[in-house]
Amino acid sequence: MMIYAICLVVGLVFTLVSVVAGHFFGGHEAHVTGSGGHAEAGADSSDMPGISIFSPTILASFITAFGGFGLIFSQFQITRPAVISAPLSMLCAAGVAGFLYKFLSMVFSHTQSSSESRVAKLVGVEANVISPITENGVGEIAYVVSGSRYTAPARVENGKAVANGQTVKITRVVGTQFYVTVV
Repeated sequence: MMIYAICLVVGLVFTLVSVVAGHFFGGHEAHVTGSGGHAEAGADSSDMPGISIFSPTILASFITAFGGFGLIFSQFQITRPAVISAPLSMLCAAGVAGFLYKFLSMVFSHTQSSSESRVAKLVGVEANVISPITENGVGEIAYVVSGSRYTAPARVENGKAVANGQTVKITRVVGTQFYVTVV
């Protein structure tokens, strides 16, 4: 029963420390830099935001659930022996961790697909150069989508320089880099 209590407390403490540390010390610049250093992002082999079964969140949920279910099962006479309560606790903890994994995977996939479709819709949109694009270099463009103004780094498809204030058309987006042609 002591092992179950330790697992429950360790899992809960890890979760609370993660929440507090993430709030005060977390990378709020994640939308600029990609993953922002969070353990979940890019944990699978695709390099796309996602979650792994070995992520700290999934492992902590398994350990916490194992401890909680172990304490519950050890309260009943029929499931009190460790030979019975431990496998049942592991099975229930695997169910909790599996559910959390599926839920977070679903959330990441919806977020990922929605941002990809928005980027695809930018092809053909006109933009204004707000920082000159140097020859074979990078400048900055501003474009408007759904009434909101956005800025992005941009390169010219043919590599020629484009002056500040010129109108360009977005031809493709590769990662965070926009490619444009002069209108």
